[in-house]
Amino acid sequence: MGDRSDLLSSVELESLVLGRHMLTRTRRLEGALDRTAYLVMARIEAEGPMSLPQLSDAFGLDVSTLNRQTAALLRAGLVERIADPDGGLARKFRLTEAGLRDLDAERTRGREGLGRVLADWSEEDVALLSSLLGRYNAAIEARDGRPWPRRGITEA
Repeated sequence: MGDRSDLLSSVELESLVLGRHMLTRTRRLEGALDRTAYLVMARIEAEGPMSLPQLSDAFGLDVSTLNRQTAALLRAGLVERIADPDGGLARKFRLTEAGLRDLDAERTRGREGLGRVLADWSEEDVALLSSLLGRYNAAIEARDGRPWPRRGITEA
């Protein structure tokens, strides 16, 4: 099959191509959320209301970067600022009804697209892909210390 270096080169290439497909998919679809908006909104939905420092920590990005991204989400009416439900001083971001609706629509588009791409795959192969992607992401998250919450998602 080749040595480990060849295998790692192959994984690196396929990861690059997968990232390219994900970026071009969001640009092609009318009504699709911007990739960054989707990620921020999905994180808020998974964690509950989050402050700028919490988002900064979750993504490993500067607060100023997330301030610009959340400002765009506020202007679009996809998130709103609320008092900290836990009584803290920092205001937090929560998805609006429109934000929840757009996030759900984006997930539906994603599942439908994956359904078309994987239509000829067996259930076992789809389960294997899910398992390996989960394992790959978990290894990355273990190294950078920023796990993505996965409530409500069944492990393959």
